Amino acid sequence: MKKNRNGLEASPNSRPTGEVRIIAGLWRGRKLPVLNAEGLRPTTDRVKETLFNWLMNDIAGSRCLDCFAGSGSLGLEALSRQAQAVVFLEKFTPAAKQLKQNLSALKTEKGSVVNSDTCQYLAQKNSENAFDVVFIDPPFHQGFVPKILTLLTENGWLAEHALLYVETEKTHAPLVLPEGWQIIKEKSAGMVTSRLIQT
Repeated sequence: MKKNRNGLEASPNSRPTGEVRIIAGLWRGRKLPVLNAEGLRPTTDRVKETLFNWLMNDIAGSRCLDCFAGSGSLGLEALSRQAQAVVFLEKFTPAAKQLKQNLSALKTEKGSVVNSDTCQYLAQKNSENAFDVVFIDPPFHQGFVPKILTLLTENGWLAEHALLYVETEKTHAPLVLPEGWQIIKEKSAGMVTSRLIQT
């Protein structure tokens, strides 16, 4: 989910005017409304298809965390592909509300929306089940990724051998990963670089 460098800002009329399409799985072809907010636009089908090809054997039955969820495009796709559960973190209240409405429309109880700042949320110690797959697609040019990786590691959010999808601007500094972690997939398109990291 791309946001402008100032974060997510509502337009004068914050209402659903766009849509996100689920490309495979239980809800294949289903289109859901996306909030009309500046900087909020779903990950493209092309990028999403690449990502879920990478994760083809890992999504079913997994617990997923969608950081900076925005429209929820990645988490919704994971649910459609039979993830066990997805937690959506979204700070912008109208976007979080729209996400809840979309989950209700899909008649699923496997998704939960947390209207919270992602960094503040992950700064807490995790006392519940850890996550198998984490989507990290923050606003660009704000240096969120290193901080998120640290919080996930230090506070017990990651299951053993978790997979992290990280999307950054192409000019982002090389990621410094904990010992034993490795980038197993990487692709750049335009000004965006996508990475899949094995912990």
